[in-house]
Amino acid sequence: MTGWVQQLIADGGYLGLFLLMFGETVFPPIPSEVIMSMAGLQAAKGTMLLPAAILAGTAGAMLGNIVWYLAARRLGLDRLRPLIERHGRWLTMDWAEVDRGERWFMRHGHLFVCIGRMLPTARSLVSVPAGLMRMRFLPFLLWSSVGTLGWSTMLAVGGWVLGTRFAAMEAWLGVASTVLLAVLGGFYIWRVLTWKPSR
Repeated sequence: MTGWVQQLIADGGYLGLFLLMFGETVFPPIPSEVIMSMAGLQAAKGTMLLPAAILAGTAGAMLGNIVWYLAARRLGLDRLRPLIERHGRWLTMDWAEVDRGERWFMRHGHLFVCIGRMLPTARSLVSVPAGLMRMRFLPFLLWSSVGTLGWSTMLAVGGWVLGTRFAAMEAWLGVASTVLLAVLGGFYIWRVLTWKPSR
């Protein structure tokens, strides 16, 4: 995984980094942990400037975030309702939960968007509820940018500090992402097995 990412960053520079982070956001299995850490490693070698690499990665990820936000906003809750009513068990929700979620999101949506951008695996999905709940675009853009910048900075600085010890960092981040994915998968299975529609 790291070989072709490193090559694309080395050949494409900031544009290659921008495109990799855009692709990572649209297609989450491409890991930002590897991409931004490799960018930090390139900065440590002197082939990139660390602040410019962080900004390029953040810009690419934000473009992907906006694509998901606009797609979810276009879908909207009204078009989602028949799907929830028909497949509520597998989605582990009913419309009463959507109503409660919408009220909660109106109060705490900015925190959800900002903090969610810094969670491995889940960070690419944050735009979907924001778009469905029709969060205003400027607050979405602001809080997404803050969270995405924080995540990109942490990874890039980590790659820059570790230098040749990048493999150790990649292994640690890989374990953390796998554990989080397992927890989310287990939680989903538990929800399916125990789900009952609201009365």
